[in-house]
Amino acid sequence: MLEIAGLTHTYGGGDTAHTAIAEVDLNVAEGELVCVVGPSGCGKSTLLRSIAGLIEPTGGSIRIDGVEVRRIPDNLAVVFQDYSRSLFPWMTVIDNVSLPLRRKGMDRRRRRAAALDALGQVGLSDVARKYPWELSGGMQQRASIARAIAYRPALLLMDEPFGSVDAQTREDLEDLVLAVRRTHGMTILLITHDIDESVYLGDRVAVLSRSPGTVIADLRVDLPSPREQITTRQHPEFVRLRAEAGRLIRARVRETAQTP
Repeated sequence: MLEIAGLTHTYGGGDTAHTAIAEVDLNVAEGELVCVVGPSGCGKSTLLRSIAGLIEPTGGSIRIDGVEVRRIPDNLAVVFQDYSRSLFPWMTVIDNVSLPLRRKGMDRRRRRAAALDALGQVGLSDVARKYPWELSGGMQQRASIARAIAYRPALLLMDEPFGSVDAQTREDLEDLVLAVRRTHGMTILLITHDIDESVYLGDRVAVLSRSPGTVIADLRVDLPSPREQITTRQHPEFVRLRAEAGRLIRARVRETAQTP
């Protein structure tokens, strides 16, 4: 589904040049949920924006379903962390969710039916005609996820999507993503700074090094399904993987700090 080879991106030039990611290799199979985790400033968002066609990398290649990404792909959706900027405040929730479906050439009736169905899947049927500013942060992010569900993308990218909500809402949204994945078999690449979240959600966890970010480990997550917030996090394999990812990240941070 997703093939990333030698991906590199450098901002600026000359003495002010900054390489955010370097020689990133990562593959995601159809139907997989892969989490990318790493220290702050390691280039996670640069990686996601490159995949989404929002920026043009300075090296390497990205392919989705065998097609090289040179612009924003038609078969892709993105859920960002800042839900307040993801939804248009002057449009109702249902209009926000149905808006991208215009790109698929669907008429208004079909767009609204698809939007209502997606809102029902995330528990927002009763707020379809409200405006985003009338909703809590968690509900706004649910609306953003509903928009992605309605679009039915081949690949869903999520950029630290739960970083701006409280702990309880975060857990609810994590479980919502797992439910969406089970229902639709969607391929998902999720960027997060939270190691626990990456292990809880992912089939695999790709660990990035300190900037310039590169993949230093690709951990297979073998946890019982369905996952549950309490029992899954108590599972010995969860504890082991969380510790392994944490050691990898902290070791690279210490190495960077000790480099003269």
